[in-house]
Amino acid sequence: MINTARLSAQEWRTDWDTAKVEAEQGNKKIILIFSGSDWCIPCIKLEKEIWENSSFIQYAEQHYVLFRADFPKRKKNKLPETIQQLNDRLAAEYNPKGYFPLVVVLDSKGKVKGQLGYEKLTPKAYIALIEQL
Repeated sequence: MINTARLSAQEWRTDWDTAKVEAEQGNKKIILIFSGSDWCIPCIKLEKEIWENSSFIQYAEQHYVLFRADFPKRKKNKLPETIQQLNDRLAAEYNPKGYFPLVVVLDSKGKVKGQLGYEKLTPKAYIALIEQL
């Protein structure tokens, strides 16, 4: 689950079209994360070890537009239908094999630069891995 006390709403985009426009206008890459926030242990570790880390947050603000496509399983965490439909469409396009977590890095035009998953790394090392894509 996103810890809203540590992440502000503007950091994780919820509108895909707006995220793409923002990336293109700001000449930023997009990090598209496929996550199972309430069931996928590596997803939860990635959240706590990387996404919630202050050094990653500061770095990402300057270089990336962040978008999370979440697929929770518990009824209490069910997403609104419109958001779930969008996430399903994104998964069909960018994650057809259904890997979790899957981090897809796209350039400012929306072209896939590479993918990675959970790695037991420091935030600095994970950023370096993202940068190589």
